[in-house]
Amino acid sequence: MTAKAPTTLVLAGTGKTGRRVVSGLVAREVPVRIGSRRADPPFDWQDDTTWKPALRGVDAVYVAFHPDAAFPGAARAVGSFARLAVACGVRHLVLLADRGAAEAERCEQAVRDSGAEWTIVRAGFITQNFSEAFLAESVRTGTVALPVGDVTEPFTDAEDIADVAVEALTENGHAGVIHDVTGPRLLTFADAVGEIAKATSRDVRYLPVTPEQFVSSLRRGGQAEYPVQLTDLMVEVFDGRRATVTDTVERVLNRPPRDFAEYARETAATGVWDSDFTLSRGGI
Repeated sequence: MTAKAPTTLVLAGTGKTGRRVVSGLVAREVPVRIGSRRADPPFDWQDDTTWKPALRGVDAVYVAFHPDAAFPGAARAVGSFARLAVACGVRHLVLLADRGAAEAERCEQAVRDSGAEWTIVRAGFITQNFSEAFLAESVRTGTVALPVGDVTEPFTDAEDIADVAVEALTENGHAGVIHDVTGPRLLTFADAVGEIAKATSRDVRYLPVTPEQFVSSLRRGGQAEYPVQLTDLMVEVFDGRRATVTDTVERVLNRPPRDFAEYARETAATGVWDSDFTLSRGGI
């Protein structure tokens, strides 16, 4: 009788990176359990009574904290979860962390202290925030207003993040390793929005605003779950500390990282940024 392959739990398994990690693991025929509030069994970061049932029979976990590993309180929750995971027999934890954010660094330390084998996947601003998260509607209306000035960022594609995580979850040689994942070049947010405008052949512009104006716009539009925390994070990390590019994707995956221009062209073709885009057309 062939032994059943161990199960990997993917937290935030329906999110930007999580659902891609799930797809990558399924493609490798790895048994997967999706960690989300609607899964069976459900998993909720805000309800620790859901953690142990989700961990039953699990060998490895992709740890993506919701709403964000850089938000206040994340390290406490991640540390509690990591210790429970080890007590439940989990061997390997792969943490998604934010480059340069203090709370995310505390999450990293909590995972390293858990007693499990660990891998850290660090990422900066995820490219798909423009199409699958709080900036999608701003692109559709034609003005992307952010409190980030002209700082540069190596926009990181969710596909690259997920592929690195899948590699870490399924191949040897990643225990005790920090994978700092970036895109191939530095862009300002004005540059990124310009790439979207070019791809869509629409007038889409970047507008620098104050943190206070950004919070107000998020609240008015209902475009983010945690407007103050999101704004505080952007103010913290968009000061130039992340303005570096790494070769992680090439080293780990033997291919170049996805460029923002390629993302913009492919995403524009889906119609998600069209001004008349609605959920009835298959929206996010």
